[in-house]
Amino acid sequence: MNKKLVVSLRFIALFSLLILAACGGDSKESSTEKEGQASGVVEADIGVISYISGPGAAYGEAITSGFKLAQEEINSKGEVKINLVTEDSAGKQDQALSAAQKLMNSEEIIAILGPTLSTEMNVVGPEADINGIPIMGTSTTADGIPQIGDYVFRNSIPESLAIPAAVDKAMEKYDVKKVAILYGNDDVFTTSGYETMKKTAEEKGFEVVATETFQKGQSDYNAQLTKIKGLNPDIILCSALYNEGAVIMDQARKMGIEVPFIGGNGFNSPEVIKIAGDASNGLIVATPWYGGKEDPKVQEFVSKFEKEYGKKPDQFAAQAYDALYIMAEALKNAGEADRDKLRDALAEIKDLEGILGKFSFDKDGDVVMEPTVLVIEDGQFKEFK
Repeated sequence: MNKKLVVSLRFIALFSLLILAACGGDSKESSTEKEGQASGVVEADIGVISYISGPGAAYGEAITSGFKLAQEEINSKGEVKINLVTEDSAGKQDQALSAAQKLMNSEEIIAILGPTLSTEMNVVGPEADINGIPIMGTSTTADGIPQIGDYVFRNSIPESLAIPAAVDKAMEKYDVKKVAILYGNDDVFTTSGYETMKKTAEEKGFEVVATETFQKGQSDYNAQLTKIKGLNPDIILCSALYNEGAVIMDQARKMGIEVPFIGGNGFNSPEVIKIAGDASNGLIVATPWYGGKEDPKVQEFVSKFEKEYGKKPDQFAAQAYDALYIMAEALKNAGEADRDKLRDALAEIKDLEGILGKFSFDKDGDVVMEPTVLVIEDGQFKEFK
């Protein structure tokens, strides 16, 4: 056979194979695209930074449990599929930042939930904003968190809403003229709570008879409480996380201080009752979550959570649960797993019905919601009336 003819035939055969391969590839890609469009499922990887180990691990346990329960429900509905990638911050700024950077460096991660503490969010939030990745705090309540940047949101009621609501309710029942303030001065969250307590006391015309401070991990509050007892306040305003808060109440009651305590969001945990026992009675807090509501959504969540984890959900579990539903709604509205589109969709969330109630973001990405005021009586949280 002529050499030129052989070469020509081989070239034609090779060219035909290339055409067939290309057509086959196009056909496969088209089929995948059509399948994705037909299913309408938006799949996304979302990072979680939570306080899983260390003295505040009860916060992280509640939060991650809330996320997991919501994830199972959301994915089973078939409109959105969320994969959670969880990192432990141990309640430390540097560890929270390292966890955030690890998550942000993955192109697959399109949003972050957490971290747990406001002091952690103060270093993580700016980094997320610079990198253009939406981040939502589910338990960060210090002033100024959403104002960190356009990509920073939260669904947890800030101290600036919760504390005044608790004080107003207390004023309806008690004759409050003199107050003492006790707060942790080495944490962004507790110092922010103190600022709100001080401002609220001034606005209500209370006499602040004492302002005392403490640090994380402190175990002896005798000096502070002795001074407060001698000044005979009508109410004690205390900005603390549950570990310190519970010990403070226990020591106060043993010392004979019987006046009510008003706490911030960090005080609002069943762990306070677990640690302080009967000494926790009389603690007043404002929260978006009350498990005793007759709302069917609330009772269904409580039942599912208790069945799954063997305990009743607290505020932190409920806020995390709703936060993932907020994220799912935004993903659905965005139409794809894209950081910028997700950010814009989050900003547009209005009047979304959750277990906490009707939820919206304001122009800064902060929560719009009415709190409920609770009091601990007979070893359990009850609506304060």
